[in-house]
Amino acid sequence: MTLSSLERKIIEGSLRDVKDFPKPGIIFKDITTLLNNAEAFGVTMNHLYQKYKEYNLDYIAGIDARGFIFGAALAQMLGIGFVPIRKKGKLPYTTISEKYSLEYGFDEIEIHIDAFSAKPNARVLLIDDLIATGGTANAAARLINQAGASCVEACFIIALTFLDGQKNLQSVTPVYSLIEVA
Repeated sequence: MTLSSLERKIIEGSLRDVKDFPKPGIIFKDITTLLNNAEAFGVTMNHLYQKYKEYNLDYIAGIDARGFIFGAALAQMLGIGFVPIRKKGKLPYTTISEKYSLEYGFDEIEIHIDAFSAKPNARVLLIDDLIATGGTANAAARLINQAGASCVEACFIIALTFLDGQKNLQSVTPVYSLIEVA
């Protein structure tokens, strides 16, 4: 399922480029302007609902923090549970974790060890706002699988295709992005 030209125009028109953030030379794709635009957010969420309503999903897993926004909203629309994937040390119960590479070092994300225990072999959609290099998303998809579920697809509002994150993640799970930026 792809966006119609009108849907694409509405969503792309709601995004803001912020130059030199978080450091000089970077053009940051800001989704806060999509979130505060009722029409654009509605078009985005309706498109995601239509795409995933027949996937027989058991959970949506969202990556800290903007993945929480889209993931929780979509989970509610689909009538399923939402599971947060957070930075190390932010979840209150027993967790499993996965490290991933950064440009200069490593970071780590976690999920509750029992996140999917209510539904053995749960079918899970991973969601976040943007995929760049794919390090966090790869770690998140591996965590879902380690927790006894199956990451059936990873979904992003924006994909920066020039950084190969989508390509790298496809070895772990199928990938869908609404908007691709070359």
